[in-house]
Amino acid sequence: MIKAKRATYASQGDDASVTPLLEGSRQLEFREGHFLYRDIYFGMRFFAGQEVVYYKGNPIWSMCYSGGVEKDSDIEFARKVYDFLRKAMRNVGAENPFRGPKEYIEGDYVYRDSNEGGLDRFKGKETISFAGKVVYSLNYCGGFVR
Repeated sequence: MIKAKRATYASQGDDASVTPLLEGSRQLEFREGHFLYRDIYFGMRFFAGQEVVYYKGNPIWSMCYSGGVEKDSDIEFARKVYDFLRKAMRNVGAENPFRGPKEYIEGDYVYRDSNEGGLDRFKGKETISFAGKVVYSLNYCGGFVR
């Protein structure tokens, strides 16, 4: 899952897109062996999506998420925030591989992630601050599919 996250949105953004299954969405995929990672989302400044990990064609894990930049953010600032988000997400660790690290700082940008639970069942929130003001937030939850 970490390899898939790093290889798709975290590294390539929308350039990792494949032809989407759902009209109006963006879809990112990564395959390795019997595993398929699929991330489908709608929107840009505010977005909602779902990641699913399949093993031999069967869904085994999923995470839903929604969030985005503050309403008054212009498109250029949103792009800068998402560029920073992708950098943070490339630092995802094995302990909590949901989004990014607990904290990542670069210049005036600060990424923070807090979560509870494990891969089987979890929830969390990530934020990005710029010059001390929260400019982006996202909530997520998920776990193993039974």
